[in-house]
Amino acid sequence: MYEAVVIGASAGGLYALRDLLSGLPKGFPAPIAAVQHIAPQSQSYMSEFLSENCALRVKEAEDKEKLMIGCVYMAPGGYHMMIEQDRTLSLSVDDKINFVRPAIDPLFESAARVYKSHLVGIILTGGNADGAMGLRNIKNQGGLAIVQDPLTAESPAMPQAAIDATNVDHILPIVEMAPLLRSLFDGGSNHAYARS
Repeated sequence: MYEAVVIGASAGGLYALRDLLSGLPKGFPAPIAAVQHIAPQSQSYMSEFLSENCALRVKEAEDKEKLMIGCVYMAPGGYHMMIEQDRTLSLSVDDKINFVRPAIDPLFESAARVYKSHLVGIILTGGNADGAMGLRNIKNQGGLAIVQDPLTAESPAMPQAAIDATNVDHILPIVEMAPLLRSLFDGGSNHAYARS
């Protein structure tokens, strides 16, 4: 069984996140942690926008906060977000990674250490290679890797970098991601899904 979802997005990601999250039900049985490359002053708007467009609770992550199912945690602008072994969130102002803070790789790498094969990682549209190494870490720990089809991405560089970095399980347009996540988390034998 999968237990958590991590998502990374950059250029064009706000609308990609909206389209993905809007397809998930209020009772989605896992926490979701997401990094969208943003400027610090944009952070409150982003959570509000996503909350208005999906059934899940969307909030800006707080340091030491416990991950709860059915909630989407957004990395605040200016902070890296990571998941600790006790399944709480931690925020840091460590140096920028891939020229950005928040960066996707710290979230993905920390989540892979905690959840191992019970983690789903998703890379959406973006203009750099952030997240590619983190997604590879998720795969190396036995987790599932999903990447937006670069042909459907507003900025294809980030999805393509992830595809180049690891053996991705699913390459999908946004519209197909929520149905896949619903099927993976409905209690079935979710490891049976093949690469598409």
